[in-house]
Amino acid sequence: MYKIGQFSKLTGISISTLRMWDKKGILKPEFKTPRGERKYSEAQLQQVLQKKSDAPRINVGYVRVSLKKQEDDLKRQMDLLELFLVKQGKSFKIISDIGSGIDYSKPGLKELLKLISSNQVDTIYVLYKDRLVSFGFELIEEFAKLHNTKIEVINQTEDEIDEEELVEDILNIIHVFSCRLNGKKSHINRKIAEKLLNEKA
Repeated sequence: MYKIGQFSKLTGISISTLRMWDKKGILKPEFKTPRGERKYSEAQLQQVLQKKSDAPRINVGYVRVSLKKQEDDLKRQMDLLELFLVKQGKSFKIISDIGSGIDYSKPGLKELLKLISSNQVDTIYVLYKDRLVSFGFELIEEFAKLHNTKIEVINQTEDEIDEEELVEDILNIIHVFSCRLNGKKSHINRKIAEKLLNEKA
């Protein structure tokens, strides 16, 4: 049996949606505990996953720029991807982000990963590899393969990275590592202080 939170994670369906489905009789839990906790069976899990796998999968065009003032470039990327996908005769959805290529908490990227994990994406289209992420493209590609999702890079040549964008990524990397180092230093300093206090005692 699965609690509602576990069932939500495994199916990719939000807890609020599951509660609504229960009230409307769309998908009632196998049973409820005396405290009203919903419990779902393995059969229900497989039924939902089967329905989701039978649903038509979408194509996603992903575009990104690092800085707010690059919105013209973001629009250019969107126009190019839309033109490409229309010519291919594919139905699609465009997801866009403004943020560093090493920031993995961007809302668009999180939405994309959620769609992949719930087996809703057939192919992801990006103009250049680094538009998806600056580092770790292969890791996301492997994750996508686990869900039978392909990533197609339309332009295989290296994108000319804006100097300011590159500086922004480097500064973000430095910030991450400096925070980690400072964290380690404070931990070491705390241990030294504790040792000195113990020796005085």
